[in-house]
Amino acid sequence: MSDGEGKMHHDRKMLEALVCPQTNGPLSYDAEAQELVSKSARLAYPIRGGIPIMLVDEARKLD
Repeated sequence: MSDGEGKMHHDRKMLEALVCPQTNGPLSYDAEAQELVSKSARLAYPIRGGIPIMLVDEARKLD
């Protein structure tokens, strides 16, 4: 396994451990949009520079 693959595995495990700060519910990862999506809260939390921004005020509201 290369360093790149190991980092991806580590990052994915970290993302799986995160929950929505508003509902404590699960998040799904949208790789294309670089967001973590909370369907229950109808919010999408941005990932900037590889860091999830888990602030409700920074989240995008979903239609």
